[in-house]
Amino acid sequence: MCYTDDARPPLPRVSGAAADQGEVRLTSADGNRFLAYFARAARPRAAGIVIMPDARGLHGFYKELAQRFAETGVDAVAIDYFGRTATENARDEGFDFRAHLERVKSSGINADVLAAVQHLRSEEMGSPGAIFTVGFCFGGAHSWRQSAAGHGLAGCIGFYGRPQAAREVLGGMQAPLLLLVAGADVTPQDEFQRFDQELTAAGVPHRMVTYPGAPHSFFDRTWAEHREACDDAWEQMLRFIREEGRLSSPPATNKH
Repeated sequence: MCYTDDARPPLPRVSGAAADQGEVRLTSADGNRFLAYFARAARPRAAGIVIMPDARGLHGFYKELAQRFAETGVDAVAIDYFGRTATENARDEGFDFRAHLERVKSSGINADVLAAVQHLRSEEMGSPGAIFTVGFCFGGAHSWRQSAAGHGLAGCIGFYGRPQAAREVLGGMQAPLLLLVAGADVTPQDEFQRFDQELTAAGVPHRMVTYPGAPHSFFDRTWAEHREACDDAWEQMLRFIREEGRLSSPPATNKH
């Protein structure tokens, strides 16, 4: 689990709003109905993003993050992983996510991401042209894996992901990657360096940004001591979305 119930994503500069937001049930190709949270930009910039949470699933941090993306003009859908096994919707710190996580399969995650991508492409959400994924920890590696899932993505972003969890699909990756690495993460830094080299050798377009001294879960505005890294990671994401999505108008920054 990356984030406690008190964690909060960065606040972008006020330049827009979410036109609509809330919980929705999406259905995957295998019939799975799962909880998601959408936020539709009032001033869309032809980009959308699927948010892939940490191992606890769809809790408050990711719902707020969807809103923050919408405020920058990027439509967002945050997904939950446990529609196939959990009957309750609560994902607070009391949720026993470990009992469900061991039953989650990569194929199921891919199917759920595709359902979220299709929702973003629907007329209801405004049909953004360039769609991305962003994931955290467990979701970070699975976000990178979406590059090889055939969803027609413009790019895949991952925080704190474990390279070994994405390495098996490296040969099939097509969408560009953004790797946002905590310099003091539990995963050894040489593992990220190795992954960087492997991506280069495989011809996968990518950028790796490392934040020296930043711990796992540094992307959290309640950690004042890591605000510079947190804010820069937000900037890196928006830059990646702007460049890989070929947006004519850049998403707003988080500078006040």
